[in-house]
Amino acid sequence: MRCHYNEPMSEYDARVTQLRDWLTAGLGRSVDRLTLAAGDASFRRYFRAHEGDASWIVMDAPPGHEDVRPYLKVSRLLEGTGVHVPHVHASDIEQGFVLLEDLGNTPYLVRLARGEDVDRLYGDALTALAAIQVRGREAARELPPYDSRAMQRELELMPEWVCARHLRLALDDAELALLVRSFDFLTAEALAQPRVFVHRDYHSRNLMLIDDRNPGIIDFQDALEGPIGYDLVSLLKDCYISWPRARVEGWLREYRRRIAREGLAAGTSEREFLRWFDLAGIQRHLKVLGIFARLWYRDGKRGYLADLVLTLDYVRDACARYGELQAFAHWIEARIVPALPAANARELSLR
Repeated sequence: MRCHYNEPMSEYDARVTQLRDWLTAGLGRSVDRLTLAAGDASFRRYFRAHEGDASWIVMDAPPGHEDVRPYLKVSRLLEGTGVHVPHVHASDIEQGFVLLEDLGNTPYLVRLARGEDVDRLYGDALTALAAIQVRGREAARELPPYDSRAMQRELELMPEWVCARHLRLALDDAELALLVRSFDFLTAEALAQPRVFVHRDYHSRNLMLIDDRNPGIIDFQDALEGPIGYDLVSLLKDCYISWPRARVEGWLREYRRRIAREGLAAGTSEREFLRWFDLAGIQRHLKVLGIFARLWYRDGKRGYLADLVLTLDYVRDACARYGELQAFAHWIEARIVPALPAANARELSLR
């Protein structure tokens, strides 16, 4: 996660005062220091509250912008699968505060970017994901469905924020029709996959390196019941770090064998499972392209623009592997790929 300030400083100061009062007067904590731990791509912020040698994380989710109830619900469901999420010590729904277990300062990405313990870290992450998907089968039914409406809404972010806003492309009727056909295909393929508990952002910035039941899993409040390939793509085709295809396929084969032994639907073949993985990935990465561009133009967070390149590369690679997407793949190569470097350079030079 990255630190961003979504509110004017005066409102930010007021929230800090309110939060400190909740910790001290409301919960009876003797807070020595309150420091900003992180912010994410929403209005949520996370503070570290220090009391002697102990520390906690406090979520600040301003009412009117955020609702902590989905977080609290999904936290309870995930704890039931045995994975390590931050334990909730206290919450105040009306004020938008949650007191959480502190999982430390080391996201997976820090170690992975240095090439340290890669197989061990991914092994732990895949073990945890298997627990979520296998043990979370009943819990998944308590989540909203990742349905066609949600998927289409996400896919539409790409033409709106990447094509029109970032690349300044005017798409003609034939191009728009191609997008409709391609998005309908991706949605239908995703909906045909086995349904599981989907974290929706299961990647190296949301997995914390910890000693007890590694990894610590965060940022799960948007979980849905959806396609089995989705979280695997978030992890193994991470928008912030990449690995050779052969290595990814090796992790994927072992994962499929694991969940099949535990009774989860894993496809009729490795080829089918890989198809689920790749096609769920195209839907996810098209959505992420739109979100990354929107974070700059709507929210003033340009740090994600540099991540557009790797995210687009995932789309290009996967589309080229499937005949049903050849026309879409050619369109991306002709219209999106040549325009991206100049658009990024233009926007990154502004501030």
